[in-house]
Amino acid sequence: MATINELRSERAKINNAVQTLAKIEADGGQLTAEQTTQFTDLQAQFADLTAQIDRAMAAERLAAMAAVPVDKTGTEANQPNAPPAASMPATPRIPEVPGAKVSRMVRALAAAQGNPEMAAKIAIDRGFGEDVAMSLNTLTSGAGGVLVPTNLSSEVIELMRPKAVVRRLGARALPLNNGNVSMPRLKGGAVVGYIGSDSDVPATQQQFDDLKLSAKKLSALVPISNDLLSYSGANPNVDRIVVSDLTGALAAREDKAFIRDDGTGNTPKGLLFWALAGNKIAASDGATIPKVETDLNKLILALEGVDANMTEPGWMMSPRTFRFLEGLRDGNGNKVYPEMANKMLKGYPVGVTTQIPNNLGAGTNASEIYFVDFGDCFIGEDEELMIDYSKEATYKDGEGNVISAFQRDQTLIRVISKHDFGPRHVESVAILTGVAWGA
Repeated sequence: MATINELRSERAKINNAVQTLAKIEADGGQLTAEQTTQFTDLQAQFADLTAQIDRAMAAERLAAMAAVPVDKTGTEANQPNAPPAASMPATPRIPEVPGAKVSRMVRALAAAQGNPEMAAKIAIDRGFGEDVAMSLNTLTSGAGGVLVPTNLSSEVIELMRPKAVVRRLGARALPLNNGNVSMPRLKGGAVVGYIGSDSDVPATQQQFDDLKLSAKKLSALVPISNDLLSYSGANPNVDRIVVSDLTGALAAREDKAFIRDDGTGNTPKGLLFWALAGNKIAASDGATIPKVETDLNKLILALEGVDANMTEPGWMMSPRTFRFLEGLRDGNGNKVYPEMANKMLKGYPVGVTTQIPNNLGAGTNASEIYFVDFGDCFIGEDEELMIDYSKEATYKDGEGNVISAFQRDQTLIRVISKHDFGPRHVESVAILTGVAWGA
């Protein structure tokens, strides 16, 4: 007798066939007489399988309701000297790793060579959970990979927040409807003044502009050990490593795009290119305490001087700059910015990222410091991920060396997400350039 999961898998196959026929008419075509008959037969099969699934689930519920505890009192009464039954000590339930379902989907798909139906069976056999198997049963492989359902991919995207500096400092996410979203913004304020009792109200003209976000495709390559992917059971440590690798790769590339990409070549435009020319301030010559203090205050004043909302202001800098400021001491040996130990500077949070380079400028030793109202920055994102894999592909490591996944016994996972980025008011971004502190 077929199990409920097998029936669901068969029903998913029929649904795929129905959708293929329906797409012919949706694209303006016409079904042949044979295809029309096939469509009708598939409908009947789908309804029959649904009825079987309902009956099987009802039988399971009735069996659970009719179950009674095993009565051992009679046996114990007949054997008064028998030892008491051994009891099993209670063990705390191990909480599931956030994003574990996506990790198990990846592992099942890799084991099944990308076949969703076989992956669903592997998920059941390895104890990955019925919800993972059901998700795999509804997937259709395409040229771009397998689309992860929204309810699972959104969990992975949320896990990127503590790793992606721009997200962590308060940039707000918006869904991209059909790949686009527009947000109107006030560009020029109204003219306001006092008038006499018989004077005309002065005509004013507010100027509006739009922040337009459109989906840009981010592709991240994540090499994962085949030993991990082939592990036959559900293990929180394995899931944690796989999810950490996926989110870490996405977060690093996303930060680079949102900070320093120029918006060409299908990339988002980062803060460096959104900032007004007047808000790109050159650092003072030298790293004395008065000059450092003056430079930092210039960035804050750049936002305060244009009445920025200052709802989520924060700093971004490279690790080298952070360590310089964190260790800066006055003539008495006291730390100038002791709050840096808590990732705070002048009352505002600090994000540290290697996506801000230290090799800029004519001397190739300069960096940048960003001061941004992140509450005024928006990430438009498609709430779905696309996952594909290869055991034969090659990739480049951080030093530019070409690595063979086959030779390293790895599987190369490609994760594709779609998003865009921009500030609603460009006046909310200020950058200190030419920072050679700590060089």
